[in-house]
Amino acid sequence: MTGKVILAVPAVNGRLFTVGLVISWYSSNIGVLLLNKYLLSNYGFKFPIFLTMCHMTACSLLSYVAIAWMKLVPMQAVRSRLQFVKIATLSLVFCGSVVSGNISLRFLPVSFNQAVGATTPFFTAVFAYIMTVRREAWITYVTLIPVVTGVVIASGGEPSFHLFGFIMCIGATAARALKSVLQGILLSSEGEKLNSMNLLLYMAPIAVVFLLPATLFMEENVVGITLALARKDVKIIWYLLFNSSLAYFVNLTNFLVTKHTSALTLQVLGNAKGALAVVVSILIFQNPVSITGMLGYSLTVIGVILYSEAKKRNKMSS
Repeated sequence: MTGKVILAVPAVNGRLFTVGLVISWYSSNIGVLLLNKYLLSNYGFKFPIFLTMCHMTACSLLSYVAIAWMKLVPMQAVRSRLQFVKIATLSLVFCGSVVSGNISLRFLPVSFNQAVGATTPFFTAVFAYIMTVRREAWITYVTLIPVVTGVVIASGGEPSFHLFGFIMCIGATAARALKSVLQGILLSSEGEKLNSMNLLLYMAPIAVVFLLPATLFMEENVVGITLALARKDVKIIWYLLFNSSLAYFVNLTNFLVTKHTSALTLQVLGNAKGALAVVVSILIFQNPVSITGMLGYSLTVIGVILYSEAKKRNKMSS
């Protein structure tokens, strides 16, 4: 009996650790989303490119600390100039995704932003078919119908619908899907595979290089304006520092949750996270929601669940 108790303690501790990781992932993910919305929309800090550059700068520094100093994962080297070009390409697409997503938050409520973001599997399937000519089973494509239909319904029933914000949100979702497909193609050989933490270590500084001229050109005098804001309200500096650190912890906790759970668990947790973000954002920002909009979002989530299930069954049968 004693032996069984001793063996059970590490298992319980392991489960508690995993639960803690999931809570940290949810908290950081929803936290950065809500704080982005607050800064860009409610607070009036209308510089999404500069905000993204702050995120990428924090990711660069904290990734180096986590890998080089804290040894959370072994450091993987870039092996060739070609591999560096591939990483830079991914970084450019990643920049486009994050910037577009942040721009959309200026014009759209978080709830609708998440509803559109749930269509990522649709764009992933489209890009995978175009770029790899890899076909899924027909039932997998059928499950994408409710994914898209749900967003169409949600768009029609969204009281705060904004066309430009919607286009930016679609662009962000498509770019996110394109990055995942490109990553599978570009870094597919054994010698080039990087875990997500090492990929972020190399992508984030490249993203800063891309974003710096874009910030200076498109968001003129943003540093001067931010410093002027800080003189009136020093909290803006703390908001930016905390928000940028959270952006890194989203990636760190995502990596750790992926490492400690199965792919299926991750998909289920991801769907639940999106739904929770919608509820929390509505409670905090009090944005109006219609029954039509909620029905549309629910249909999209059901479609995503069916898509994940169809993909899993297809893999098991092949």
